[in-house]
Amino acid sequence: MNNKFTRTNYHTICDELGVIDPDLQGIMDTYGYPPFWSRPNSFETLVHIILEQQVSLASALSALNKLKERLQELSPARLLLLTDEEMRACYVSRQKSGYIKYLAEALLSGQLNLAELQYLPDDEVRTKLVALKGIGNWTADVYLMFVLQHPDVFPIGDLAAVNALKRLKSLPPDTTREELLTMTEKWKPYRTIAAMLLWHFYLSWPKKTP
Repeated sequence: MNNKFTRTNYHTICDELGVIDPDLQGIMDTYGYPPFWSRPNSFETLVHIILEQQVSLASALSALNKLKERLQELSPARLLLLTDEEMRACYVSRQKSGYIKYLAEALLSGQLNLAELQYLPDDEVRTKLVALKGIGNWTADVYLMFVLQHPDVFPIGDLAAVNALKRLKSLPPDTTREELLTMTEKWKPYRTIAAMLLWHFYLSWPKKTP
């Protein structure tokens, strides 16, 4: 089983990263420590992450709340009772409806067991998740980071984290994926927490007003 970061050691790890990388320390000096972001290991959480794919966090949360309002309890069995039209009424696209129903079926059939994932290494968790239709590396990254608290995951497919890294390091817009990943090597074995610092940096930027 992977070592996990916890609320108890989170700030200590942030401080260690600040020593390794003065730019990360600069984030904390200006904005403080990032929140300890975590999510429960549940069907609802994976549904939420799927809904967050390529849309705003607010839009995804709105759709999730609509589903919960309609179902009362967001469980695999109850969700499979919804028609495509009912899913659309909850702001869930046809494509994502298919992904979520496939996930529900995988959980009910035993193809996927969320409880056992917490005992597996990163690569095995990723393999089991991306085998499911509609779940790719970004979704697996978020699950590993927020749900399982695995400490050394960098979500290279996350636009906010990547843009924050480019801004923090004053990198050109066309910096390649490989170059970015090379830059994250110095943060091992705590790239998850470094990414959370980057998200904290991104979310703290002054918002443009009309």
